[in-house]
Amino acid sequence: MATASHESRSAPIAVLDRVVGIDPGLNVTGYAVVEPSPRGAFVVEAGVIRPGSGCKAMGQRLAWIHRGIVEVLEAFPPGAVALEQVHSHVNFPRTAILMAHARGVIVLAAAQRETPVFGYAPTRIKKTLTGSGRAPKSQVQHTIMAELGLDRLPEPHDVADACAIALCHYHINRNRRLLQDRGIGG
Repeated sequence: MATASHESRSAPIAVLDRVVGIDPGLNVTGYAVVEPSPRGAFVVEAGVIRPGSGCKAMGQRLAWIHRGIVEVLEAFPPGAVALEQVHSHVNFPRTAILMAHARGVIVLAAAQRETPVFGYAPTRIKKTLTGSGRAPKSQVQHTIMAELGLDRLPEPHDVADACAIALCHYHINRNRRLLQDRGIGG
């Protein structure tokens, strides 16, 4: 989980353009904190939240995930949280229900800090990053590495997915603001 030391006693100030991308999971939740820089987006912090081996019950896992997300949001107050939307596969409907539990405590942690939450479908994330909603995972990973200036793909894959989600929101939000500045759109 994220830890931060602050010399002053005041809470860190939210950075409007900072986004925390989160790949929810009951066993492993990946997160990535992305901020703008003169050279483009960069990763400030990234990691995973893993419920301890003693967390076998659903409630215990969810409480652990909630605490971990609260720590990240307190250490790196964002202007937005971005999540992958819950999607289901006809052969695995239970997976979507379980993922919704994890997503719920993440949304709660953001709501407690009045941080807006944005959800993106996997195809939207792929299209935003690569230009194709059907791009293979390897193309998305290459894009993440190139745009964030990384030497290698973040691991585990939950962190890489969180980077993709954060980067997707970063681009969508930046483009929305550019259009607003030009008097186009709402």
